[in-house]
Amino acid sequence: MDIKELAEQVIAGNRRALARAITLVESARADHREQAIALMEEVGKSGRQALRLGLSGTPGVGKSTFIESFGMMLIKEGLKVAVLAVDPSSSRSGGSILGDKTRMELLSRERNAFIRPSPSQSELGGVARRTREAVALCEAAGYDLILIETVGVGQSETVVSEMSDLFLLLLAPAGGDELQGVKRGIMEMADLILVNKADGDLKPAAQRTCADYAGALRLIRKRPQDPTDFPKAMTVSAIEEKGLKEAWGEMNTLIEWRRENGFFDKRRSEQAEYWFGQEIRHGLLGQLEKEPLKSMITGLAGRVAAGEMTPGHAAADVLSALQHG
Repeated sequence: MDIKELAEQVIAGNRRALARAITLVESARADHREQAIALMEEVGKSGRQALRLGLSGTPGVGKSTFIESFGMMLIKEGLKVAVLAVDPSSSRSGGSILGDKTRMELLSRERNAFIRPSPSQSELGGVARRTREAVALCEAAGYDLILIETVGVGQSETVVSEMSDLFLLLLAPAGGDELQGVKRGIMEMADLILVNKADGDLKPAAQRTCADYAGALRLIRKRPQDPTDFPKAMTVSAIEEKGLKEAWGEMNTLIEWRRENGFFDKRRSEQAEYWFGQEIRHGLLGQLEKEPLKSMITGLAGRVAAGEMTPGHAAADVLSALQHG
């Protein structure tokens, strides 16, 4: 594979080349990893930036419908939209359904849209391990906005905030004890809470839910990178396409404020530092899968299971062997 040629095709906006590039960076093969690193170096020379939006929400909240309606609205405004949707992988088979393209039928047919479903591969944090690099590839390909859809809401569903400029939390009305249903940690990371399905019989419930969240957000300590009225809660209806323009306006207001006050670039720098640390951690874990450490770990695991060694003692032996080569 000619990496330089592939990078040039990605930068030229070739969608097939972009898909090939993402497949390359998602590969676990050692030779592919070397090529992926070289590819990321090449595409980084484009210097392009896109607005990165992280989106999370409970299953059934209408994330796909929201993304399609929101994406179609932005395309009509002349923007290019990329969607990176992460589907949960089975812990037994390792497989994923990857059905987002089917659910976003209109958006998937648009020339100025690119939809890429990826398996989470049991990675914590609601995103796939190489989603960050897929984001960078979409930026280099000239997309104006990149939507990163996560697996679903949970305590570890926060890594997406480390690769996005804005983090949107999508919620449904009349979902029971709403404020207990979502962890405080993910609420504190959300820049905008959007209560979807504010239409028909659910509209009054959506307005009540929005008011509940607006009240809860006032109790959360304000962040220095935000103006005084953020984060905020709003109602939207993806199916009726209501409230989407207003939500987009609020997103732009917040991003412009952060740019003017130096928080946008500062946050991007902090994220780069975070991912540097993550690459080191993944690299060290990868060493444990290689011989002779792999055989050593298998043998020690048997002794721990038999009660001959404590887990702490066995782990200390492995770390000592790793340290001394």
